[in-house]
Amino acid sequence: MEAPPLERKLAAILAADVEGYSRLMNVDEVQTLATLTSHRTIVDALIENAHGQIFGTAGDSVLAEFPSIVHAFNSAVAIQQAMWRANRELSEDRRMNFRIGINVGDVLVKNGDIFGDGVNIAARLEGLADVGGICVTRGVRDHLRDRVDATFEDLGEHSIKNIARPLRVFRVIFDPEAEPVLDMELPPVGMPEESSSVEQSVAHDPEGDNEGHRVEVAFWESVQQSDDPAEYALYLERFPNGQFVELAAARLENGGPGDHDPGVEVAFWETVRDAGNPEMIEAYLAKYPQGQFSELANIMLGELRQN
Repeated sequence: MEAPPLERKLAAILAADVEGYSRLMNVDEVQTLATLTSHRTIVDALIENAHGQIFGTAGDSVLAEFPSIVHAFNSAVAIQQAMWRANRELSEDRRMNFRIGINVGDVLVKNGDIFGDGVNIAARLEGLADVGGICVTRGVRDHLRDRVDATFEDLGEHSIKNIARPLRVFRVIFDPEAEPVLDMELPPVGMPEESSSVEQSVAHDPEGDNEGHRVEVAFWESVQQSDDPAEYALYLERFPNGQFVELAAARLENGGPGDHDPGVEVAFWETVRDAGNPEMIEAYLAKYPQGQFSELANIMLGELRQN
């Protein structure tokens, strides 16, 4: 059977989890599930409105990726502000709060799932956040510092499980009681709302240029895996205010989708190694002919071809 293709890309990752979910379930399973469904309706709508794609929804956790760090951050702040409002309508024993972590880095996508160090770091950041709070990496803070209405408190370096180097972590200081800034009408608490795609959100924007948006998306999809910086420069020239500007600028600066990051090679190799598929090992060797695992990859490839 042919192995599923691996997609590698630079993305902003948002990881969220409900604080004290097991405790709430032990008190009242039915009511807790009802509250979670109501809150998730709001959370999912905010993520989609910010052009995010939800990948993981196991139990009380949420994992989403965004084409823009600004979109991911605005979504996170809006979620916490919306949760503050939703919880006001509930008794204290039913209130449900999220912790959120945001990271930016290369990720791997396979079989509709997203994984890699970029995802793991976001999940660890979520665990460091306050109840109802947000934590980010230094890279996210540096990118956002002059672009958002928030400040960042330096929490110092933290050793993260399965991550070789310590990470500088920052707590986001924002007003949880402010109105969510995202351009959308929040669904009432407890009332599900139909999910909307990017195309649907544009179609309902009376000032949006639907055709222009489709052209931009099609252009971006044609260059997003390119290793040629000139293609990202062309995108920035044609769409200076496009929705993928931050990502295109980052790839233009780094020279492509992120081959400079050794963590990407490690994550790629771990996937290849565990799959034990000759085609995937060949894909690794093609991408990293002088990689740190190339010798082992050649040995494994020879053994697999003999069997």
